[in-house]
Amino acid sequence: MKILKRLGLWTAIAVTFVISVFPLYYAFITSFEFGSALFTPSYWPKMFDLTNYISVFLEQPFARNILNSIIVAVTVVAISLFLGVTAAYALGRVAFRGRAALLLTVLSVSMFPQVAVLSGMFELIRSIGIYNSLPGLILANLVLTLPFTVWVLTTFMRELPKELEEAAFVDGASPVQLIYHVFLPLMWPAMVTTGLLAFIVAWNEFLFALTFTLSNDMRTVPVAIALITGGSQYELPWGAIMAASVIVTVPLVALVLVFQRKIVAGLTAGAVKG
Repeated sequence: MKILKRLGLWTAIAVTFVISVFPLYYAFITSFEFGSALFTPSYWPKMFDLTNYISVFLEQPFARNILNSIIVAVTVVAISLFLGVTAAYALGRVAFRGRAALLLTVLSVSMFPQVAVLSGMFELIRSIGIYNSLPGLILANLVLTLPFTVWVLTTFMRELPKELEEAAFVDGASPVQLIYHVFLPLMWPAMVTTGLLAFIVAWNEFLFALTFTLSNDMRTVPVAIALITGGSQYELPWGAIMAASVIVTVPLVALVLVFQRKIVAGLTAGAVKG
């Protein structure tokens, strides 16, 4: 019976691994192929020709698109974490009337589909003059990342010992000093987790990036990949599309692998109290 349980466990792990990794692996081997070879199933690379990878950068401003995505994603993460930490302190440690309703409102905002706020965001961005610019994309992405950042950090903030706060106030610390010298070092696991999730959301965001940009040099990588087109669906440069997809996916995988311990610690923080 124990052998069957262990066999079942490893079978489930193997199936999960294959389902998770195979799409990226198949995109990788497809990125080296051309013409009719793209439509012939192959599970092992026949050659390692970098032509598709080179063409992605030569035929469009893909390097600029990557830079745009990096600027937008990093800025969104920085603003989300800064506002999230300060809001988490107010919502998690300061007692005031309407706190629960405000936190529920923040959570409710994250449940709205993007298309529901698309027209309103378009009018706002156009009226303040940041259409077709990186600040416009940053503002739009904050609508997606800030609510869940505030919610996760508030949940974590509530679990921190109250004695730390009382001792800091006894020593004459201000609320700002309390946040950045006492709470912040303890919140790194949660901040790494929420920061990485916010980065992935901003990096992969498509609808806002397509709607609020007009020129190629302002687009981010998801839109740039979507606009790699040919004459018909059978003439699309699938090899170049797969090469571009691998280029923008590998950094995310690397980030997850590098910070996986802190991600797990952040996700499990507060699960056991006391």
